[in-house]
Amino acid sequence: MGARITVLIGAFAIVYGLLGYRFYDIQVSEGDRYSAEASAINSMGGFLTPKRGSIYFTDKDGERVPAAINREYPIIYAVPNDVEDLSGVATFLNSFIPDKTYEELVAILSKEGDPYEILIKKPEDSQVEQIESAELKGVYTGKGLTRFYPLGVKGSHILGYASTNELFWNGQYGVEGYYNQRLGGVEGESEGDVIKSPLHGGDVRLTIDVNIQTQAETILKNLIDDYRGVGGTVIVAEPNTGKILAMASYPSFDPNNYGQAEISSFLNPAVQSVYEPGSIFKVITMASALDAGAITPDTTYYDSGELTLNGHTIRNWDLKANGTITMTNVIERSVNTGAAFAERQLGNEKFYEYLGKFGFKDRTDIDLPGEVTGSLLPLEQDVRDINYATASFGQGISVTPIRLIMAISAIANGGNLMRPYINVENKPQKIDKVISKKASQQTIDMMVSAVDKARIAKIEGYSVAGKTGTAQVPGPNGGKYTDDVINTFVGFAPAHDPKFIILVRLDKPYGAPLAGLTIVPTFREIAQFVINYYNIPPDRIDIGE
Repeated sequence: MGARITVLIGAFAIVYGLLGYRFYDIQVSEGDRYSAEASAINSMGGFLTPKRGSIYFTDKDGERVPAAINREYPIIYAVPNDVEDLSGVATFLNSFIPDKTYEELVAILSKEGDPYEILIKKPEDSQVEQIESAELKGVYTGKGLTRFYPLGVKGSHILGYASTNELFWNGQYGVEGYYNQRLGGVEGESEGDVIKSPLHGGDVRLTIDVNIQTQAETILKNLIDDYRGVGGTVIVAEPNTGKILAMASYPSFDPNNYGQAEISSFLNPAVQSVYEPGSIFKVITMASALDAGAITPDTTYYDSGELTLNGHTIRNWDLKANGTITMTNVIERSVNTGAAFAERQLGNEKFYEYLGKFGFKDRTDIDLPGEVTGSLLPLEQDVRDINYATASFGQGISVTPIRLIMAISAIANGGNLMRPYINVENKPQKIDKVISKKASQQTIDMMVSAVDKARIAKIEGYSVAGKTGTAQVPGPNGGKYTDDVINTFVGFAPAHDPKFIILVRLDKPYGAPLAGLTIVPTFREIAQFVINYYNIPPDRIDIGE
């Protein structure tokens, strides 16, 4: 009995000894290899990649609409250290990886100390099935994460795009870039089979209303097609809060296939392009002069059709003389010399001061990347009356669309310059009190009169305030003006209690037609949609023609 126990104890000792040696061999002799393989598999399998936060648009009921989400995709990878039948595996893979030769596959699979080599990213289902069925030693399938934009090109300039290198995320342009740190999270860490879990990213919900955005993009594309323009922009906002409801620009790009787009397509013209606004700027000039008490809506002057300053002559857009007219007539008829008169009554120094109050020297600080500022340099470096006169009707100085709509929002909301925002977590932020409520109401009345008389932007039952601008495009490096134009219209309604404000810009329409023929009907179409969408009650009863 004692001999039998001795034999059993000896046998167990030998077994445990062999196991102990194998554990030592795994942990010490081959520990580095297994640790590297574990790290590679963890990384490849997505264990270390944080889940990127989603981006949502919304609708009028506050429902979230996914605009940027994560999507898993399959991958086929190799662990060269695990490959035993080098020639057989390379031959098998060569049958369905046509972009790699047999020799290239052998070179990949024979790399010493290489724990991970991706073979096919986003393979076909049939390829995944073949690999899994073959059970090749050293070749495996796994999962990766990619960014998916379910709305396609819709809102692409707002969203930007994001990509991952299988470990961390990189957001570019738009919200993906601006909120990259929040959305992207923090990648995990792996040392052998010890894993530190990633910190997943947070979601971002935007103020962009998917239905208004859809209408804006569709109508803008039709406008550009109809007039053969080279581009355009639409912004829809709440003038009282600065909340952006839609921001559409063309040309756009597909964030699901951003690699196929021109780099210039990624820039958002609403915040990253500057241009001379043209006659739309006359309402800024009038609001400033009214606030300072330099004029009233009924102030008159005699328009001879031209004005000469510093050896340069300003003429009206229609080359007509209007005789004795009021400041309201100046806005109604968009008289260049009338805007220059209002500016001269105000004075160059005060005019420049008001432009600063309206924010034209600063960024709006909207929560989008790469915002630029316009330029008042002609008023700063070449202080002559002619430059101030042309600036009064929007030539010689430059603005961005987002700055222009926020400046006119200050007129619409009673004089408050607001910061625009697209993240619902932000709150309305007043930057400055630009003009008095009285000056605001007087300017609005002038704008309503202009819309009523022109009729194109009129909407039955609603008071609509608006102003057009047709600005010539300067040549390269600020050279003489070309025959090309940029048309702009900004309008809001109901005029004295505005629920929305809309900017429409059309770049270089063929034949340089006036803004009244191109973008004003577009404004009306978008405005009518917003009124119906929000069920905004009418504020006036129209009496006869």
